[in-house]
Amino acid sequence: MKLSVSIAALAAAASAATFNGFSYNPKELTTGKCPTVDTVKADLKVLSQYTNQVRIYSVKDCNQGEPVLRAMEGTSWKVQLGLWVSEYEEVYENDRDELIRLAGEFDFKKQVSAIIVGNEAIYRKEQTSAQVAAKVRDVKAALAKLGLSSIPVTASETWPYYDKSLIDAVDYVNVHAFPFWEGFKIEDAQDTVFGHIYDIQKLADGKKVVVGETGWPDAGGNYDAAVPSLANEHRYMKEFICRANLEKIDYIWFSAFDEAWKPVTNASDVETHWGVIKGDKSPKFTSPMYDCKDFVPSTKLFETESKSESDEESKSSTSGRPSSSGNSNKHSSSEEGTIDEDVEETNESGSSSQGKSSHSDSSSSGAWSLTSSIIPATAAILVAAAFY
Repeated sequence: MKLSVSIAALAAAASAATFNGFSYNPKELTTGKCPTVDTVKADLKVLSQYTNQVRIYSVKDCNQGEPVLRAMEGTSWKVQLGLWVSEYEEVYENDRDELIRLAGEFDFKKQVSAIIVGNEAIYRKEQTSAQVAAKVRDVKAALAKLGLSSIPVTASETWPYYDKSLIDAVDYVNVHAFPFWEGFKIEDAQDTVFGHIYDIQKLADGKKVVVGETGWPDAGGNYDAAVPSLANEHRYMKEFICRANLEKIDYIWFSAFDEAWKPVTNASDVETHWGVIKGDKSPKFTSPMYDCKDFVPSTKLFETESKSESDEESKSSTSGRPSSSGNSNKHSSSEEGTIDEDVEETNESGSSSQGKSSHSDSSSSGAWSLTSSIIPATAAILVAAAFY
């Protein structure tokens, strides 16, 4: 991967804060009641200040595909339609059949930006990568029969579980990465997530990589060194989005709204606190939600790569053995109200540690290494350009 950033690109990244898209569940935020066209329209009105694209996770659950598509008719809104995949094949089949039905009712070419088959089903050990890949091909074949083969089809999976067989099946890689669920402190989050992105980009061998989910909660219990807070959510948002914009990496932000109906009995009690919009549909942050004008990307990954290469060359010169390439990539409090853009973005310390969440599996960390080809000089150019 190569990064080429101009002063013009930096200026563009500093423009009004917008999001590529949001993870969105159209159920009522407090009760989880199934949506109607009117409730979806009300949500989209709120979200229209920040984006024109959302991702949903099932077209069949609550029959939510239809009200979402109906609410978008005659607008510029786009939706990534999800098909839920579990250990029960009929769950996928019901979603696929509903997708085909909806394709006969709505203008998919205008409103649908992608079809996403499954959401972390491999991580949950409910499917193998081969099984999910087969479902991706099944959906592609169904769309082709309907004259809709131009709509990209992918699968969503956490970064340790996106293997070559799945990459070969999808039109683009849709990967999830959450430094919070890996227990990293906020100061290390930017380098952690982009290290994972660079690894997947190398494995993808030129196929487009999109971050299908990433974010940071603003309240709840700590997860190892990861602390949920409004300041940390804001810092992660700014650092991730500003750098993603510079490197032209598309993403879906997790998530649109805080959702009080979600269970809090899993690994941590943060599941209801991932939105950039509160449960009363007021924003957590002042407008613009983030500002890239003073953003300078971290150079830690580049410095680590250069040091590793230097160390290997030194070892080679003393041992007589050829140096090897490749580097080790480390993997393994609530606030209320609205936060201002000038908030002090410092980590809040805490001691509580929770169990594992479905968003990460740090036990696979040893299988991945940093493979980015971005050089330190590029980072220096970014730093210099930022002062113009």
